[in-house]
Amino acid sequence: MNDSPGWASPGSSSPSDGQGEGVQRPAGDRGPAPQWSGDQPPAGQWSPPAAPGPSGRVRPPQPGWGGGPYGGWGRPEAPKPGVIPLRPLGVGEILDGAVSTLRAHWRTVLAISVTVSVLVQVAQVLVDRFLLPKAPAISPDASQSEQLDQAAEALRVSLVSMVPLILLGLVASFFTTALLTFVVSRSVLGKPVTFGEVWRDARPRFVPLLGLTLLLPLISVAVMAAGIVPGVLVGSVGGALLAVFGGFAALAVMLWLVVRFSLAYSALMLERQGVLASLRRSARLVQGSWWRIFGILLLTALLTMVVALIVSVPFVLIAALVDGEGFASAFSGSAPQFGWAFLIITGIGSVISSAIMYPISAGVTVLLYVDQRIRREALDLELARAAGVPGYGPAAPGGDILPRS
Repeated sequence: MNDSPGWASPGSSSPSDGQGEGVQRPAGDRGPAPQWSGDQPPAGQWSPPAAPGPSGRVRPPQPGWGGGPYGGWGRPEAPKPGVIPLRPLGVGEILDGAVSTLRAHWRTVLAISVTVSVLVQVAQVLVDRFLLPKAPAISPDASQSEQLDQAAEALRVSLVSMVPLILLGLVASFFTTALLTFVVSRSVLGKPVTFGEVWRDARPRFVPLLGLTLLLPLISVAVMAAGIVPGVLVGSVGGALLAVFGGFAALAVMLWLVVRFSLAYSALMLERQGVLASLRRSARLVQGSWWRIFGILLLTALLTMVVALIVSVPFVLIAALVDGEGFASAFSGSAPQFGWAFLIITGIGSVISSAIMYPISAGVTVLLYVDQRIRREALDLELARAAGVPGYGPAAPGGDILPRS
């Protein structure tokens, strides 16, 4: 092969060095292979082409694809300004993010959860002690018809007693959701959180949040009524079977709706959506991921239940040792009469367990919302800019809120 002007084969001497001019390598020379010259051009730098995300925004080239700060060809690390990395999250990362929020901002989180838990527990003790009727005991000496009447009366009293407890639970859910949602959203950005700032952001959203908090239970009641009432109206054995099957079908629909609307609270608070708009927004975000979100919510419920049992059981045992008359009356068949010591000790256990459960449940729900928006709308880019991560542009004003894309 003839050398052409302006081209030198690898390892040939440069004419500028005064070597190798006019030198012809003899045919058949089997000597050592020529060495590469030390004066080589720099290695080429390559970045992956920018591609638009699902929402139309173009992701910037990520570091780590050659020449970047991470080097090599491995997967680039996502920025992590707060409690989660800004990329699609796994189940463990969502749970860890909720716990990390509790650890990182424990003063603000406990100020909210303990205050709400104490007020709700005190109200529950007072209502149970002074307002609720006591369930009648079923007498073993009564006739069969009298025992049925007593059982029906006990069931009616128990159902009536559940109403104020459900209302108190809604109150607790209302305030913890309103305040802890903003704590978690700021912890994602790695920003400091104070109770005053959280209250300032949450207070304008109280009225629509109250509407959503009342609407969702009403939807559940309407679904259950639609499943049971036809069988009750039919009566007889066939009507009873219809009511049973209708009740199971209604439970399945309620479960589907609970998961479908599980992100509505976050959309209402962080995107400043209306009540119905937040329901539609949650349905769009959950679409295609129902089973995944259901599994994460179920796992969270089981974990918080285990934590509640671990915390509450020792207090129940202590209360039984201090005031065992209530247990004795319950086991004897009469209506249990618990004293103040028992109610106070078990109430302390309930406050401690609730103070742990509320932040974890709220944290998982908000992080699920953030995760779904990262997967569908490339929210990680907007969060990185809001957190001031280098290479993502200047932080947008109002970065404490997660605006709709």
